[in-house]
This record gives sequence, C-alpha cells and structure tokens, in this order.
Amino acid sequence: MDSVLDFSAPVAPVNIGLASPAIDPEAQALALAAQYHNADAQTVLRAALSLYKGGIALVSSFGAESAALLHMVAEIDRATPVIFLDTGRLFSQTLLYRNELARRLGLTDLRTASPRQALVQQEDPDRLLAYSNPDMCCWIRKVDPLDTALEPFSAWITGRKRHQASTRAALLPFEADAGRIKVNPLADWTGKDVTDYLERHDLPPHPLVADGYPSIGCMPCTSRVAEGEDARAGRWRGKSKVECGIHVSPEKAGSGI
Repeated sequence: MDSVLDFSAPVAPVNIGLASPAIDPEAQALALAAQYHNADAQTVLRAALSLYKGGIALVSSFGAESAALLHMVAEIDRATPVIFLDTGRLFSQTLLYRNELARRLGLTDLRTASPRQALVQQEDPDRLLAYSNPDMCCWIRKVDPLDTALEPFSAWITGRKRHQASTRAALLPFEADAGRIKVNPLADWTGKDVTDYLERHDLPPHPLVADGYPSIGCMPCTSRVAEGEDARAGRWRGKSKVECGIHVSPEKAGSGI
C-alpha cells in the first residue's frame, strides 16, 4: 500500500463500455479483475466510482476497520450512497460511531437498511434465533434487507480483505455476485495497513476496539478476543460459521430460505 495518497491523480483509464448492461457481470468482473489485479486500493476505488457512477453504493458495517474505506470514498465523492445494515441487534456504540463518522466525513447519502419486521416477528419472536440458528438470523437481519437495499444498484463496494478468513483468501478486486459487480478495494490490505491509514488520517476508532473487540458484528454473536487470537475469533465463537451470508450463496450460508 502506498504511504502517500494522491486523490487528485487522474483516474486510471477504464473501458467505460464494460459497464454496459449488455455485458454479462461475470465478463465485466473478469476483465476488471485482470486490469486492476496489481492496482492499489485508491486506484481500484476511483475506477469503480467512475465506471459505475450513479449505480454504485458502499456497504459499510461501521465496524472496527470501516473508517478507512469510508474516508477514501468521502475523499473522492461524499455523495456516494452508503448502505448501513441496522439489524436491530447491534451494539449501541456502533450506532453512535456511525453517526459520528457520517458527520465527520460529510457523507450526504447514508441509507439504513433494516429487516422486515413481519419476518422478524414470524421467525424470531423471542429474539433467541441468533443462538439456535445464527444462519437464519443473519439471513433475516442482513442478507434479505441488503438484497432490497441493493436493488437500485449495479455495483457495490465492500471492505473485505484476504487475510480475514479462509473464505476470502482468493479475493479479487472485482467480482460478480447475483447479477452485480462487487468491488473489494482493500482485498490485499493487512490489519497493519488499516491501522496505519486510520492513524495517518486521524480517524476515530470504534469505541469497542479498545475494549477487546477487533471485529464487531451483532451483540449476540460477537465476543472479546484474547491476546494472540485471530481478530475474527470473537465472531460466532464456538461455531464453524465465519460469514454472515452476505458474501456467500444461500446454500452455503445454510439459511434454509
């Protein structure tokens, strides 16, 4: 990762025709991944925001590492839609952090996606589903609301990184998923890259990081991480689950829906 960021640099040349609806998303993703496989995060992000302008959104959890990508997007275009999933089971600190970052970065199109309350009442009336069937809980509270929120967009940006999980080890800067382009500008970043970026730009940390939460999701499925443990060890602790389901197929997520 470059130590000096130049957001005034011209956007790398891209084939605007790739964004045509006539071109299959799989073909778009393959071409873009090949073109940008060695590009840095800023170049990937600027290219994506230019290529899919008006049809791209950033999906952010406003978690432990989210400020870096949110800051990059805000430096390029603060009007970029940012989708936040309010599952109804988040830490209150996350909601406060979202508000603080949005104000600080000047985000002008922050959208909140929430689960369908009728579905929540039907499947999780006692709010215990996270313990008995976390895959179903994630589908109701994350996957389904995001599917709806992404309907107006042909592309979306994630903060996923290869080092985070075995399911992300082969992550490319551009992917095709459910008929859309998924952009992963931070695919090759390490935890240190994120920390360095946050410090260099004086970005506030999520308040729970100092309390032992290096990876933050919903309250029932997030625990503190001991020294020496993997940063995501506190997510769905004691279960084989490593993804909420947003980034895997329903069959693999085990939603049952």
